[in-house]
Amino acid sequence: MNPTAQAHAPAGEAEPTEALNGSAPTGTPVLCLCGAAAKVGGRTLWSGVDLEVQTGEFVAVLGPNGVGKSTLVKVLLGTVPAAAGQIRVLGKRPGEAAHRVGYLPQRRSFDADLRIRGVDIVRMGLDGDRWGVPLLWGRNKRAERDRVAEVIELVGASAYAHRPIGQCSGGEQQRLLIAQALVRRPEILLLDEPLDSLDLPNQSAVAALIGRICHEEGVAVVMVAHDVNPILHHLDRVVYIAEGGAVCGPPSEVINSEALTRLYRTPVEVLSTKDGRLVVVGQPEAPAVHRDRHSGRERDGGGA
Repeated sequence: MNPTAQAHAPAGEAEPTEALNGSAPTGTPVLCLCGAAAKVGGRTLWSGVDLEVQTGEFVAVLGPNGVGKSTLVKVLLGTVPAAAGQIRVLGKRPGEAAHRVGYLPQRRSFDADLRIRGVDIVRMGLDGDRWGVPLLWGRNKRAERDRVAEVIELVGASAYAHRPIGQCSGGEQQRLLIAQALVRRPEILLLDEPLDSLDLPNQSAVAALIGRICHEEGVAVVMVAHDVNPILHHLDRVVYIAEGGAVCGPPSEVINSEALTRLYRTPVEVLSTKDGRLVVVGQPEAPAVHRDRHSGRERDGGGA
């Protein structure tokens, strides 16, 4: 990716590059998008997206409701096909290296009476896709137990991991779900609004946890977020989607009045508060129709 942030207008099929062909050798990006585009229901959500993500980088996907932030994650997972362009995930087509990719979907709700323990939720990241009785799975159950305990400690959840998940707070539940996504030692972590519904202290704590895991464990993180402020100081770069295009680059080169005005094609002002928080003023909220994440019903607004 060009180090200078650029706004990409809708584009067609991109020419393949050397970095996009075959398996990814050492030193090449773990994620690579070139001229990528996505459509849902015949409507182009975004196009002309160019992005490279290296090992251990923390990337945020930002933008107003309905522009296709969650769709970008689904394209990387291989569950939604790209409409154009070239995409490689760990040197392969999306979905072909799924066992090396950790995924945390949009926030789930656990019933307060649910008796499944946090440690069992984490273990599902190891064996939740297998058939049969858990006691009969695996050739080395001790190694699996050790890995579950290791990742629970990594996210700081040891004190409540054996508590029923329904009795854990929102921040505690989110740490356990992050542990579940990490338990198979992924090289890439895709997080879809992990800070959603958390209060400000928990947003800051979970953002710091994700940043630490990213940089200390060498896991590349791509995270969808509505508010950049809780994660701003942890980010290496951002993808800001709007008006069918995107701006990609370091936060200082993307979240500024000039870059966002070009992207939206209307005046946008980025203000900085005394405590360093960024406020985007004048951005139009793009209308959208999509499925409610909880009920499956279609509704206006929200993230696509």
